[in-house]
Amino acid sequence: MKLVLDTNVLVAALIARGQCADLLEHCILRHSVISSQFILDELDETLKRKFHYTADESYEAVDLIRSQMQVVLPDKFDPSRCRDPDDAWILGTAIGGDARCIVTGDKDLLVLQRFEGIDILRPGDFIDYELNNSGESQ
Repeated sequence: MKLVLDTNVLVAALIARGQCADLLEHCILRHSVISSQFILDELDETLKRKFHYTADESYEAVDLIRSQMQVVLPDKFDPSRCRDPDDAWILGTAIGGDARCIVTGDKDLLVLQRFEGIDILRPGDFIDYELNNSGESQ
């Protein structure tokens, strides 16, 4: 299954060993994880600004993530369709990569639940979602 892991999920996976780290590993091993330069740049900036990674540390972390994902160009659409205009990049990445779902902790995205046929769910809901959708065409 093709899916997008939002920046907040990637940050949590790198910062804390827990649900998001397990989810990232699971998705990399079993699915096609879609990303975009916007998500990777946001990850880089967040690691440096909020978690005080050096430029080298952040580069290594982002490069590792990039190497495990398919980087696509986001489809463009009117950002006013989102409560947070930056979320247009996440949604555009999912559309551009033909993803089935977006996994996120972002409430502005989660409130949508579904956008242009793409399901939007919390990290803790992904395994059930995966099991319920395993027989559908990928």
